Amino acid sequence: MDLPTLPPAPVGFVGSGPPTYDAEPTALPAADPDELDDLVADTVLDGARYGACTLRAVSVRGDSARFRGEPRRDSLLTARFGTGDQALVLVAMATGARATPGAHRAAAEACQWIARAVGRSHARLAQDIGAARRGDLKSGLHRLTDRSLGRLRASAAEQGVDPEEYAATLRCLLLPADPDCRVRVFFGVGDGGLFRLRDGEWHDIEPLVSDVTGEPVVGFGSLPSETPDGDRLTMDLGIPTPPSPYEPAPEPPRAPFRFRASVARPGDTLLMCTGGLAEPLRGEPELCEYLTGRWSGPPPGLAAFLADSQVRVKGYADDRTAAAVWEA
Repeated sequence: MDLPTLPPAPVGFVGSGPPTYDAEPTALPAADPDELDDLVADTVLDGARYGACTLRAVSVRGDSARFRGEPRRDSLLTARFGTGDQALVLVAMATGARATPGAHRAAAEACQWIARAVGRSHARLAQDIGAARRGDLKSGLHRLTDRSLGRLRASAAEQGVDPEEYAATLRCLLLPADPDCRVRVFFGVGDGGLFRLRDGEWHDIEPLVSDVTGEPVVGFGSLPSETPDGDRLTMDLGIPTPPSPYEPAPEPPRAPFRFRASVARPGDTLLMCTGGLAEPLRGEPELCEYLTGRWSGPPPGLAAFLADSQVRVKGYADDRTAAAVWEA
């Protein structure tokens, strides 16, 4: 009797040799007894299943931070807004500036600000995704991102911190709960990776700055995004921007805004990640080959996804944050 083919067992590392640091945490970050809310767990793991997709998400402290007793600079937030088929799932991840004391706080704030903005606009966002209004989605999410990162700069000013140091990259996925809608929306600012595993091959689909949507989406069009007088409309309020001469629009982020909306196919695996995983995926073919064998089939459980996500590669020791979506 033929036995079913099983995926390869988890491994500790791939590449030319073992990484420099130990595989497990060795030191905890220093704690302030009066600031215990500032502590960051070594690892965060989450998952869900909505509509046609299964989500797995993880954020893991890098080998170098584990060795030095530094906090994880990456932050991960997953949230569902709304109920039933009208619900919208957000995955947000951010990375704080390197070698700055408040990097983990800046990353967490960036995720929280964008989650508040998306949550308050989730009904309109879900409608725009379902109706394939690409132009409205891109302009509206761009503005929500600008506002959120503007809040982060304002927070830096309130703390008396250099905004260049109290800063973070930000990458987000929007997943509609409607099982009949397979549109997946990515947006963000800063470095990282967006990959798709299809038919056993990885494709780097990170949108270039000049890209509009990436892969064409059938039926994508937009309602007018301007008033007859030429004023841009905000997504969440539908009023000309800026809202008043005393409340100017926030300064745009220095890094360019990235956006991609595309239709997933059954069997696809979509992966969004911070630079800590994107860089070894682009630089070590053996890691791509390994994850192809692990993630080409049914979605793994949380523990298996965690093990796969932290397979190490020598020379890459940063935090890793990843969200993968398996299409039924």
